[in-house]
Amino acid sequence: MKYENPFFTEKLLKILKEKKTVIDIGSGLKIKGGNRHWTHRKWLLPYLQDYKTLDYSDEFAPDIVGDIHNLPLLDNSVDAILCLDILEHIEDPKKAVMEMYRVLKPDGYILVKTPFLFYFHAHGDYYKDYWRFTHQGLELLFKGFECEISPIYGKVGTLMNLVPFMNHSTHPIKRFWNFIDSFLGKTNQVSGHYTFLTKNK
Repeated sequence: MKYENPFFTEKLLKILKEKKTVIDIGSGLKIKGGNRHWTHRKWLLPYLQDYKTLDYSDEFAPDIVGDIHNLPLLDNSVDAILCLDILEHIEDPKKAVMEMYRVLKPDGYILVKTPFLFYFHAHGDYYKDYWRFTHQGLELLFKGFECEISPIYGKVGTLMNLVPFMNHSTHPIKRFWNFIDSFLGKTNQVSGHYTFLTKNK
């Protein structure tokens, strides 16, 4: 837990404590699915109840194979959705958001992670890298939800995150970047954003 963004940790625990059926689109938590395990997130395991992963490919053995543009889920059937590091890799983020809204129950939650000032990170033929999202762009994209947006890194952290050997999410020096950025104050020059969404009734 020590390497996690505080906003991410707070909202993720809110989801796991308050909601039962959680769909992790793209397996972003990386606590299930072949060689993509992140051992520093093992602390989450006791909180998982009806937690399922969804991916468009069966390569990493998701619980559900499906496309975020056309989710194989019923209307108003899911309590919460995790959509971490996904929207930049898909062709139509607006359609994906409409699909997540459709399958989410009223008062359901979605936790989204998106990049802004971030390096290109396509992965061969498995996924492309199409989009970057500003704070205002996210507000527009998620205008059908109650929306809380939190930046990822400030100026220093964002700059250092662009350095290839420093961009691993569990690198301990990132605590030092955050310490410096806390003195520099808020900035629009951020690496990305966490967005916490609530579906209105």
